[in-house]
Amino acid sequence: MVKKLAAVGQVIAACSLLLVVAACNKQQNTDQSAASSVGSMMDDTVISTKVREALLANDDVKSYAIKVNTENGQVVLSGFVNNQNQIDLSMKIAKGINGVKDVSNELSIKDSTTAANEKIGDDLVTTTVKTALLNDSVLKSFDIAVVTRHGEVMLSGFVDSQAQALHSVDIAQGVEGVTSVLNHMTVKS
Repeated sequence: MVKKLAAVGQVIAACSLLLVVAACNKQQNTDQSAASSVGSMMDDTVISTKVREALLANDDVKSYAIKVNTENGQVVLSGFVNNQNQIDLSMKIAKGINGVKDVSNELSIKDSTTAANEKIGDDLVTTTVKTALLNDSVLKSFDIAVVTRHGEVMLSGFVDSQAQALHSVDIAQGVEGVTSVLNHMTVKS
């Protein structure tokens, strides 16, 4: 009987030790996961910055109207350019940046007849939509890029859910001067 109790005690001690080791390992994995998430966000910010710099440095593209959003190495280019060549070149430049896994094209070609007063009106609409998104408690508006052309608003970037994407479109449609809204947002994976 004493031998059986000693054996049971050893089994319990061994199981306890295994549980402690497993718990420590789980905590380490959780810490690594959190560090990985922060590292991934920082990597995405670095990638976005490098893509923007490369686009601005290229004389054939050089556009402030191109928005760059990155998540997990996936780059989304959105906004307006002058021609198809600029779209193709922008995609090629972005793909050439270290750390970029894939590039999605959400770029549109500008209409060459845009008048100065439309530009001012579009800038005002863009600012108003951005402000509305920023003031909305449901959204992370910093992850949503807004570009306007002839009253047509293009929303791009990353959202947490399809519901947030639809909510963003509803907010933009409620802004005076918006004629239509293009939803080019991507749901985070």
